[in-house]
Amino acid sequence: MDDQVTAGYSVPCERCSAVDWGVSDAGQFYCRSCHNIIERVREVEDLTDVLSSSSRITTLSRKALKKNEKVLGKDWMIIEGFQFVLMHQADALLALGVCPQFKNDVLCHFWRRYLQKTKQAYTDNPISLRRISANPRQDVDSDSAVESEALSDGSGRSGPSIGQASELSLGASAGVSSDDEASASLWCGSVDAAGYLNRRHRKSHHLMSMPRTLALCHLALLWVREAVTLADLLRFVFQKHIPYLHIHDVFPEEIKLFGKDAHIFNVQSIPSYRRVQEEAQLLARVMDLPSFPSVSDQCLLHPGLLSLRYLTEANLPDELHHWVCEVMHRSGLGKVGALTFDPASMAQRNSPVSYELLACALIIVSMKLLFRINDNKEWKFSEKAKHHNNDVPGSGLFSLAWWYETVLKAFEKAKEREEQQTISQMWKSSKAMVFRKKERTVNLKRRRVAEHLQKSFQNLSGPSPDTLLSKPSSFIFRWGVREDSDGPSFHQTKLNHVMKKEQEAYTTANQKYWHPFMSSRAKKPCKNHYAEVEPTLPRMYVWLLELFSFLLRVPPACMHLEVLRVEQRFTKGPRLKQNKKATGGEAHVTKDNWKKRKVS
Repeated sequence: MDDQVTAGYSVPCERCSAVDWGVSDAGQFYCRSCHNIIERVREVEDLTDVLSSSSRITTLSRKALKKNEKVLGKDWMIIEGFQFVLMHQADALLALGVCPQFKNDVLCHFWRRYLQKTKQAYTDNPISLRRISANPRQDVDSDSAVESEALSDGSGRSGPSIGQASELSLGASAGVSSDDEASASLWCGSVDAAGYLNRRHRKSHHLMSMPRTLALCHLALLWVREAVTLADLLRFVFQKHIPYLHIHDVFPEEIKLFGKDAHIFNVQSIPSYRRVQEEAQLLARVMDLPSFPSVSDQCLLHPGLLSLRYLTEANLPDELHHWVCEVMHRSGLGKVGALTFDPASMAQRNSPVSYELLACALIIVSMKLLFRINDNKEWKFSEKAKHHNNDVPGSGLFSLAWWYETVLKAFEKAKEREEQQTISQMWKSSKAMVFRKKERTVNLKRRRVAEHLQKSFQNLSGPSPDTLLSKPSSFIFRWGVREDSDGPSFHQTKLNHVMKKEQEAYTTANQKYWHPFMSSRAKKPCKNHYAEVEPTLPRMYVWLLELFSFLLRVPPACMHLEVLRVEQRFTKGPRLKQNKKATGGEAHVTKDNWKKRKVS
């Protein structure tokens, strides 16, 4: 297409004397060898009068450009962009199998309620963010990271002005007047971007941000009690099944993103689990939501059912689920009141409900109850199971040592796959944005150079294979005898060697339970001390934290904190006699203080 347009123009380039012209999206002629831009533009034919001389554009004055520079589409507000983002995220969740009521009946209602409570819409006296000035020295949102000036290769959607392009070179970005600086500080596509970049108004009016779009989707999923947890939501975002990174690539033509808008919608990282959870709690209080529908034992978010999923994921025996439910009931964590999300609850504000973290913490506590997990007792049980399996073929006792070796190999491979997926992802947007008005011409040239180099490398190395997205799944590992499985399955193995039978009832063969030191005066465990106590913890326990942290995509400190919360509830009262020490404590599990229960 470019060769047809430039076929009749054979003037050599003034910089490199080459005759190899191309046409940019803005209609400018540029040299493909040195990327020098000239004043000549593409000839545009007027269909009404082809032979008219006025139908050909050869030059365009800077005055006309400055006048038409603001005509980049309709006037739009930032909240319209966030509404477009939420619509795409909701459609992606519907494609993943979420119930149809999620989008129209819940998420849209939450969105309208948020706009009304923050006085951005559906009110007689809405707030106005158009006249608010943004301080350029104030920090932008941490998840809306801005590209550095040296590495920015974006170009404006509207293209640079032709008059300025003929005068600027690769290094010509200085010498801007004060009027240009003032106009550049307000340069954006929307009409109220400055108000969103003002920190004081952003906090006082609870303005929307990109992490809060995920928080709003999480609240809607909680309301309909879908099995998609917050950890699943963030994992689907990482795998690009839910649009979040570079969402501006799919924005409609009417929404032009450049300047100040880039600081709001250009995200280059995925928010953490705790960040989205805190934002969800804040939005629920801002919207003044009532108590959510109850999470009963028949709900898929209940830890009793959710733990089955993570027992399958971690390749643990099915019999362990009985002890998980026992720990849950004795700790009082299976009650409907403790699991139902209530934005007005002060207890949940200090300790938010994390269903997947709670389910995994119950599994870890159950394993400590049966195997002690102190780098000594669990290996003795493994030797006992090994000898018994050799003496009695087909007995199928669970060997923790064999399970550890099997899961460790799959765990290491899964981490390598995730690292390769992270490296192979295209973190640069296909539609780069300009953050500063005076740099758009330079960024346009850098963009052309980058595209030219990329095309040259592709010609030398051949076409790169397309990186296909992995199919969305709730599971990471596959256990069984198939060829594509990660290892043999341990789901049907027995736990007879870690239990003893007394009077037609079963109790744990392990008589002690260790736990880190927990002060009776502390209302909740401190979340900042894991790095200090981690060297003193048993290595098997630390590895279990890392395994379940990888499944949930949370730091091991968060997993350790949830285990401590379960242990505080579990060891509370006369059930276990605690011997507290300076570095930790052991609770004796005896016949008198541990109620024996029949195993069905």
